[in-house]
Amino acid sequence: MRYDSRLSSVLHVLVHMAEHGRPMTSEEIAGHMQANPVQIRRTLAGLRRAGFVRSEKGHGGGWSIACELAAVSLRDVHAAIGAPGLFAIGNRSQNPSCLVEQATNAALGDTLAKAEQMVLDRFGRVSLADLSADFQRRAAQARKSQTRRRPCST
Repeated sequence: MRYDSRLSSVLHVLVHMAEHGRPMTSEEIAGHMQANPVQIRRTLAGLRRAGFVRSEKGHGGGWSIACELAAVSLRDVHAAIGAPGLFAIGNRSQNPSCLVEQATNAALGDTLAKAEQMVLDRFGRVSLADLSADFQRRAAQARKSQTRRRPCST
């Protein structure tokens, strides 16, 4: 099964941009993401329309964060990229007049709607600042564990 990783990718890009502290070109971002710069520009253009990033042309230009990280939730970013479906499962619709299909679809539909609402509510409670703080904590921990390692004596 193939998963839609757009939300994860966009969040990854936004945290990189926030941590970088200066405008980044789409080529630089693409290098971090192992992606095509054209795809990066298309994605960032949508985020620009939402007010999350801005772009500047010319020498020293590029893409940068245009929002307060604490004010933007994962739910906001999910909406900005078109609110892709959260689940890969859905209802069968081959025979809508079938009573078994109707009963099955009603049970699945209700459950999936409630699960999606729970996910979106959770996304609404996690900000870009939370992601950035988690990254910074992990980076500090990685640096700390590297300094504790002793080089091989052989």
